[in-house]
Amino acid sequence: MSIFDKLAKVRSRIAAAEQAAERKSGSVLLIAVTKTRSPEELIQIYKQGHRHVGENYLQEALAKQRNLAHCDFTWHFIGPIQSNKTQAISQYFSWVHSVDRLKIARRLNDQHQPNHPKLNICLQVNISGEQSKSGVSSDEVQDLAVSVAKLPNLKLRGLMAIPTVEESVEAQRRSFKALHILFKLLQKNGIELDTLSMGMSADMEAAIAEGSTIVRIGTDIFGPRNR
Repeated sequence: MSIFDKLAKVRSRIAAAEQAAERKSGSVLLIAVTKTRSPEELIQIYKQGHRHVGENYLQEALAKQRNLAHCDFTWHFIGPIQSNKTQAISQYFSWVHSVDRLKIARRLNDQHQPNHPKLNICLQVNISGEQSKSGVSSDEVQDLAVSVAKLPNLKLRGLMAIPTVEESVEAQRRSFKALHILFKLLQKNGIELDTLSMGMSADMEAAIAEGSTIVRIGTDIFGPRNR
């Protein structure tokens, strides 16, 4: 199956999941996860009108941005953030989904050009409590959100999570529901949020059923990852 057909199939799955959840058509944004993918593959989705792409590795992403400067992609950084990478991330990305420490948020804020639009931020939550996973704990996300919301060059948009891989839809939904509950709690406590970045190729339907506004899809668009 071609990338063209795979992207069309993913879009259809999203539309069907929105309908099944009785949500407005177009309420879920698709980010194509493009780590290890070639500029030529990105051009294929660009020609189909796709504009939002997610990258995990800074140097790889910057090389693609140079090669694709003629394409008006919106670039999302979705990988772990090292302190020495914050300046470039703040300069070359519109969204950062993986902020889990105040130190990183402050560096992104201080290094972001104040004459540019605010940098859109999601806080990564370790919703499954896995020691191997990045993310702020559920107990600590409120304090982090309050602090990040005060930083003048950042726009706190919402929460992101990569839950434990589960086979059943019911188990998948439990993790996503837990993140949505946190999201609603932060809103109730006065923090303005509009984004839930959750759901990937194997669990996007469960995520959309539990309120996801952004799904991050790589394999089901491009096939198995290039190593």
